[in-house]
Amino acid sequence: MPKAYWIAHVTVTDMDAYQAYRALVPAILVAHGGKFIVRGGAQTIVEGQARPRAVVIEFPSLQAANDCYNSSAYQAAKALRITASTGDVCIVEGWE
Repeated sequence: MPKAYWIAHVTVTDMDAYQAYRALVPAILVAHGGKFIVRGGAQTIVEGQARPRAVVIEFPSLQAANDCYNSSAYQAAKALRITASTGDVCIVEGWE
């Protein structure tokens, strides 16, 4: 079974409020087998456009990635994120 990933490109508009979101998310991810692969490190845009912050989170399966996103715990955290940032998020199945 291939792994799956959340891929997010984010523009933070209120860093203090965004920090509250960041504090909640790791425990939610771990509960669903998720782990950060990329969490806002330095980036070089070589084609097209991107937001200032890139995040990639790995999950053991597409089901786990979807279950985490749709969980009540993540939806509560997401409510904080959407007041402090704008972004694009997709869930992608990996390649075996």
